[in-house]
Amino acid sequence: MPKCLVTGASGFVGSRLCRHLVDDGWDVVVFVVPGVPLDQLNALEGRIRVEPIPDETGLFIEIFKHEQFDIVFHLASIFLSEHKPDQIVPMIQANLTFGCQVLEAMVAAGCRKFVNTGTSWQHYQNEDYNPVNLYAATKQAFEDLLRYYIEAKGVKAVTLKLFDTYGEGDPRPKLYNLLEKIASTGEYLQMSPGGQIVDLVHVDVVCKNFLVAAQRLMNGRVEKQESYGVTSGNPRKLKEVVADFEKERGVKLNIEWGGRPYREREVMCLWNRFKTIS
Repeated sequence: MPKCLVTGASGFVGSRLCRHLVDDGWDVVVFVVPGVPLDQLNALEGRIRVEPIPDETGLFIEIFKHEQFDIVFHLASIFLSEHKPDQIVPMIQANLTFGCQVLEAMVAAGCRKFVNTGTSWQHYQNEDYNPVNLYAATKQAFEDLLRYYIEAKGVKAVTLKLFDTYGEGDPRPKLYNLLEKIASTGEYLQMSPGGQIVDLVHVDVVCKNFLVAAQRLMNGRVEKQESYGVTSGNPRKLKEVVADFEKERGVKLNIEWGGRPYREREVMCLWNRFKTIS
């Protein structure tokens, strides 16, 4: 039975990945921030082991040497579509420092297989690199740090760059949850003109991509590093997504299109210059 570490397991996508992994026969250990609610992991009680994130790199190394992980799935991050000045330090610590501590411990313990999570927002205006926001810039910065461990320490990595995700039981304030709320309450909502492009990918599709990435690494098919986009294959304008929701539910939502402006650096041209893993 292969053993893996999953970071970010208390989140929606991370917890769903854990479910797929245990169903597929993996021995799953997860790192979580002490005190963070574990509601998303309750259904897996007894099927995974939960460990608090160590507070020193030396403790990371001790855990990795003891556990002897075969592979790491790295999903942990702080996501902020728009940051405030006092959020910079915790975001850097979560999105850069923590990942480097994991990589350092992997190398010390002889683990060399790493599945990384990036974002399509690293590619504003469909460019090779242009970050939509500071969060996307930290994702790119971590890839640059990861490159050192690949070139100098022999780590082999697959990065999966995600678009927006959704699925049953999603507690996040995402689009479909917002639409469900106003459909049930009838409340009034101001939205942008709705011309931005979104690619909504079901969480189970995302998890299958993670499993395929892991198999490529476990089977020795990754030479150094690979990068893939994870897409639904059906990107649409926001206004079209809402219209489809209204048609499916048989409701007319109380939305004022154009009631608020587009956000700074709104994604009007979706990234499409990527390979898919499956």
